[in-house]
Amino acid sequence: MFSYDPYAELATLRDFAPLTLTSTDISHDQPLAKAHWGSQAGGSDTSPQLTWSGAPEGTKSFALSCFDPDAPTGSGFWHWAVYDIPADVTSFPTGETPAGITLPNEQRTRQFIGAAPPPGTGVHRYFFVVDALDVEHLELPDEATPAILGFNRHFHSLARGILVPTATSDE
Repeated sequence: MFSYDPYAELATLRDFAPLTLTSTDISHDQPLAKAHWGSQAGGSDTSPQLTWSGAPEGTKSFALSCFDPDAPTGSGFWHWAVYDIPADVTSFPTGETPAGITLPNEQRTRQFIGAAPPPGTGVHRYFFVVDALDVEHLELPDEATPAILGFNRHFHSLARGILVPTATSDE
């Protein structure tokens, strides 16, 4: 299966300072715990704890998303997108969403939805991404998609942190 890194591609368009993104629940290149899987796949749609640091001067807000580029859709699958996270927020606990505006995900709900890789589709990567933004508020329509957020945040990002756990269906 073809595997690409959409955020590496974006970095070729514009240089981003590094932001450190860590979690007590998920680790880079390691399988997600079942709690972070979707309810239809035996999990509980529980968002992982996330902490970030190293935001540069001029940071006025943050944006957060979770994207699976390996979903068999041709366009990936957005699990979560939150923006206008206040600049003084740098972490949140397991099962919570940080203060801000949560957009509808691919299931059209305004919440985190966990992993659910279909059988036969191999290892899926879940890109948890936090961007430090140079604006307090992004002017997005109420029903904007996470892709529209991604487009707009690209032009306001000062720094980016990425953490990529994995999941594979039982075949």
